[in-house]
Amino acid sequence: MIKCITFDLDDTLWAVDPVIVEANKTLYSWLSENAELFVKCYQLRDFEHLKSRALEHFPEIGHSVTLIRLKQLEIGLLDAGYPQAQAEALAHQAFEVFIEARNQVELFEHARTMLEQLKQAGYLIGALSNGNADVNRVGLGDLFDFALNADGVGKEKPHPLMFERMLHQNHLRPEQVIHIGDNPHHDIAGAKNAGLWTIWVNLTQLEWPEGDPADQSVTCLSDIPDKVAEIAVFSDHRATL
Repeated sequence: MIKCITFDLDDTLWAVDPVIVEANKTLYSWLSENAELFVKCYQLRDFEHLKSRALEHFPEIGHSVTLIRLKQLEIGLLDAGYPQAQAEALAHQAFEVFIEARNQVELFEHARTMLEQLKQAGYLIGALSNGNADVNRVGLGDLFDFALNADGVGKEKPHPLMFERMLHQNHLRPEQVIHIGDNPHHDIAGAKNAGLWTIWVNLTQLEWPEGDPADQSVTCLSDIPDKVAEIAVFSDHRATL
């Protein structure tokens, strides 16, 4: 019996690239007003270079987009001449500006209606994300019962830890959960390896890459409730011992 539906967030419920572009612009504007030395050294396009340096020097934070962003800013601020304490303080202030803009998303068509349908059907609804969007700040907090991300878990999908923690915290078995996401590797392969049912969100109608396909797929979010219902018909026939 299906009891829970989990969702990836970025590029599953909204397009993330336009959000990050605008958030970076907002961040750089704030730095222009509050960290003049930084903008004398770096242009907007240099954020990617600073990210690479952060990952090179701190590979252990690779699972966390939040820690990467903070180190990216700190490195740039230190290079610009700010002392350590001030660089750290400015980095945290700048991150708050970034994360506020990062949560200004535009939901895909049918996203909220689809979630409302699943909620009304009695399913537990959760978010499993490698990113740092906040379901409350994006305006979906009333529809989600829980949310986990790679920053809090310590590993990013497709590593099984996020799926395992979700199951443990909610007292669920794998065959009771459907995971829905856009990424064939992170979402579909990761969830299937953890024993979950899967639905691939394929809004751009791509060909499935190599590997075991999802149990169902959709090219429109409005089709998800029907696909959930189809999986539910078969779910009683599979059990995890």
